[in-house]
Amino acid sequence: MLNFLFRGLTAERSSGAALFDKVTAEARRKSWYVEGAVPDTLDGRFAVLATIAALVLVHLERDGEDGNAASVALTERFIEVMESEHRELGIGDPTLGKTVRKLVGMLARRVELWRASIDPIETARDSLYRGDVEEDALAHSAGAIGDFIARLDATPLEELEQGRIR
Repeated sequence: MLNFLFRGLTAERSSGAALFDKVTAEARRKSWYVEGAVPDTLDGRFAVLATIAALVLVHLERDGEDGNAASVALTERFIEVMESEHRELGIGDPTLGKTVRKLVGMLARRVELWRASIDPIETARDSLYRGDVEEDALAHSAGAIGDFIARLDATPLEELEQGRIR
């Protein structure tokens, strides 16, 4: 009712929120952790989230200047969520900035991996797993990544920005 008076006092949903929510939903699919054997731990879940986000960011680069705004919005939302989640985990102000910078660096490393990817199976291994992984699990994850990339390729930029992936 009085929103027009308090518009500056309420946080608006960031422009990258819908796309980040879709990335998060994809990263929460059980198949990553069951058939793909990614460890169901904070590190494993982050690896999947950062991998999916990196795939989206690499895809958005192909849209040139038009994809740049969506890429920046997604990255900013990633940072917001990482900061919020780590505050909830009890990481305080003195170390929070360093921790979030490290996480953003891990995302950037995955973007570079996927940008330069020649062998999707080896890139999936480097992006999702820390140690050894069964070949069947790796093949599942690489296949799931290939399917996700195909869905990204079939989705127009306008739909991506709204958090829809075909």
